[in-house]
Amino acid sequence: MASEGVDETGTDDGTGTAAPAPEPDGDAVAAAEAAGPSNGAGVRVDSWIWSVRLVKTRSMGAAACKGGHVRVNGERVKPAHSVHVGDEVRLRHEGRERIVIVKQVIRKRVGPPVAVQCYVDNSPPPPPREAIAPAGIRDRGTGRPTKRDRRDLERLRGLPDPGTAPDAHRDTHRGDAHRGGTHR
Repeated sequence: MASEGVDETGTDDGTGTAAPAPEPDGDAVAAAEAAGPSNGAGVRVDSWIWSVRLVKTRSMGAAACKGGHVRVNGERVKPAHSVHVGDEVRLRHEGRERIVIVKQVIRKRVGPPVAVQCYVDNSPPPPPREAIAPAGIRDRGTGRPTKRDRRDLERLRGLPDPGTAPDAHRDTHRGDAHRGGTHR
C-alpha cells in the first residue's frame, strides 16, 4: 500500500514527502508475536522491560522494580506485576527516565528493530553529551596525581579546599605537643 507522494519502492517522487521507515522482516515480527502470551494475558514487568531492551538483563529489571524505579500507570510495582497492552511504564535507569506505552506484550528478548515496535516512546530526550562533565580524565602513563593536580580537580568539582578549612582536631594536638604536654 503506497502513501500519497511515495511510490511502491518507498522513494520520494518529488512532492516533498519523505519515504516511510523500513520495516523489519516478517520473520522477526512473527517471532515477537510468537514470544507473546496467548489470549491477551499479561507478562511480568521485569521480563517485559528486558524483552524490549530497556534494561540489559532481567535481573537489572527486577532490581529496578525492587528499588522503586519502575512505575506502571503511576504505581510502584514489584517485578511480578503483569503488564498489558495500553499500560504506561516509567523506568528511571542510568540517569534518565524512560516513559513508554505498551503496544505489544512479549516474553522473549527480540532484536532492536522489533523491540521498538513493542512500545511507544514518550521519553524526554537524553541530555547532550557535552552537558555531562568528565570526571578528571588523565593521560595514560602520567602516573599518580600530584597534590597540585588533586587540588585543581577538587576546585573544578566545586569541593572545598581542605587546606583552607581549619581542622580543629589537628590544632588541638599541635597545641598540646608545643606546650610540653604528652600526647596519648
